[in-house]
Amino acid sequence: MPECLFCRIIAQEIPAEIIYEDEQAVAFRDINPQAPVHVLVVPRRHLPNLGAAQAEDEDLVGHLCAVAAELARRERIAKSGYRLVANVGPDAGESVHHLHFHLLGGRRLTWPPG
Repeated sequence: MPECLFCRIIAQEIPAEIIYEDEQAVAFRDINPQAPVHVLVVPRRHLPNLGAAQAEDEDLVGHLCAVAAELARRERIAKSGYRLVANVGPDAGESVHHLHFHLLGGRRLTWPPG
C-alpha cells in the first residue's frame, strides 16, 4: 500500500534503523522509543492489524513472534524480561494500520500498561 508508513519503510522509501530482515518480516527501532529497547516487528505483506488476521495468517503471526523472541535475545533483554504488544483499534492506541508488534524492554515495565 503506497500510503502506508510501514510499507514505505519496508520498501526503503523512508529511512529507518532496520535491525532484522527476512523474506517475511522486517524489524526496526521505533523513532519514539518508550523503553531503552523499542523495536517494531512487521510483516512485509500488508495486513491492517492483528484483528484482521485470518487462519491463513497463523504461520506469519507465529513467525513475527519468533522473530521478536530472537531479537529479545540479541538485544540482551530476554533474561530480564520484555513485553510484546500489538495495538488493535483506537482505544488501544493503534496509529499505523499495518500489523506490528512492539518489542519493549531494558527497564522494569509497569502494570497495568495504560
